[in-house]
Amino acid sequence: MDHRDTGPDRHLRAGTAAAGPYTLDIDPGRAGWGYSALRVLELAPGASHLLEAGDSEWIVLPLAGGCSVHTEGTTMELLGRENVFAGVTDFAYVPRDARALIASGAGGRFALAGARCERRLPARRGPVSEVPVEDRGSGTCARRVHNFAAAGTFDCDRLIAVEVLTPGGNWSSYPPHKHDEHRPGEEAELEEIYYFEIDGEHGFGYQRISPSRPGGTDLLAEVRSGDAVLVPDGWHGPSIAAPGHGMYYLNVMAGPGPEREWRICFHPDHTEGYR
Repeated sequence: MDHRDTGPDRHLRAGTAAAGPYTLDIDPGRAGWGYSALRVLELAPGASHLLEAGDSEWIVLPLAGGCSVHTEGTTMELLGRENVFAGVTDFAYVPRDARALIASGAGGRFALAGARCERRLPARRGPVSEVPVEDRGSGTCARRVHNFAAAGTFDCDRLIAVEVLTPGGNWSSYPPHKHDEHRPGEEAELEEIYYFEIDGEHGFGYQRISPSRPGGTDLLAEVRSGDAVLVPDGWHGPSIAAPGHGMYYLNVMAGPGPEREWRICFHPDHTEGYR
């Protein structure tokens, strides 16, 4: 099979999508779609950054370190975590049309997950104690999911975001699935970003997207820490972690549907015998 990337810049290698203060900056215009966005912000000790929300809602998610988020007249202190493999973290929600000052005394790295939206919801903190943790799959397909902003767990207008931790040698995002059509009750149309971090200096993984329609996205990418993959359409999965190197990915999703929901369709050729 000819594994080729037929879309523009579907695999963004670490550092290639940097802009201004961001080591990664994916907006809907760059992605070629309408809603999903992701930025990764690195702050030196004592530094701060002003986030202009514009027409999007945002979640400030610590990847390494803690910070404070001051917006809408309130300050949310985020304790954060040592790194993405150290467990769940608290986070802050910033509404559209707001300005938020993000400051970190000790410095750190922070994901800003965003989605263009219509409703303006209140700014608020998502505490660690309210983050649902799900163990999904079994055997070599076992992985752990942090459903911090999944549909039904935290109120957003359009944004859906979760974290997935895959042990070294395991497959996740499996069976391959898609969400590129609006089919009420069966499938929701969602644009998706995968952002990766790999445990270990020389670790890597693989991400597969196969076409769900003629001329659709076709990608097999070797991913390393700081890489991102854009999924505008297609069957995506598996996400494969190299033996000895745990894989983390942050999924950011949003779409045009009338409801904020995560409805997916599994690839019919890969579900038989799946555990």
